[in-house]
Amino acid sequence: MAEALPILLDARDVTVRFGGLTAVDAVSARFHAGELVGIIGPNGAGKTTFFNAISGVTPVTSGQLIANGQDLTGKGPHHFAASGLARTFQTPRVFADMSVAANIDFGLQFAGRRRKAPWLLRDEASILALIGLSAQADLPAGATTPSQQRLLEIGMALATRPRLLLLDEVAAGLTEAEVETMAHLIRRMRDELDLTVVWIEHAVTTLLRHVERVIVLHQGRKIADGPPAEVVRNAEVIEAYLGDEMAEPGGGST
Repeated sequence: MAEALPILLDARDVTVRFGGLTAVDAVSARFHAGELVGIIGPNGAGKTTFFNAISGVTPVTSGQLIANGQDLTGKGPHHFAASGLARTFQTPRVFADMSVAANIDFGLQFAGRRRKAPWLLRDEASILALIGLSAQADLPAGATTPSQQRLLEIGMALATRPRLLLLDEVAAGLTEAEVETMAHLIRRMRDELDLTVVWIEHAVTTLLRHVERVIVLHQGRKIADGPPAEVVRNAEVIEAYLGDEMAEPGGGST
């Protein structure tokens, strides 16, 4: 069924080398319209480098990146943004001196107003309501909590009205309750905004409960790609994690 859906991003044998280090080793992955996909892997697995490559932040050493049918290999991040891709970073990137609402407006001015928008993304107020920051609209972004800054960065990404959203460890540093709230927001964004969401997370069991497909990277290679219930039984995945974080979906949160 998934193969019948449009492919928004097709990463073909993506390799990224830094000097003699191969950080991403011939990783291929297709992301279809409407999917909620997780990417996991032990520390140093190449997750963020892969994200940087597929969003144009880090040039690929070899391989090909096709976004919405366009070959964007070697293009800069603004080309990926123009093709409907938005992303967040491990450390939230917000304009600390600008108000929360002005940060959202920046995203709208940057790219979003040129695109047809779902009603939930029609203006600053609706985006702030979606991410739960209406009460903080007039505060300087730098005066908000770390968890609110993570939400704000998601709001800024949504303001560009993307078709594909890449989330890089958005649960990092959050409490268990905040992680669950974030996970439900991610599901809602996918369901109500007709988004494809690709989510890297270190909180493995939380991610496994919420995504429909999970890709596992280890030492720069893709070692598994499938439904969470299958992936957690994969012997190579279990060995990569030494069994520590692998649990059946529906188990406790890390």
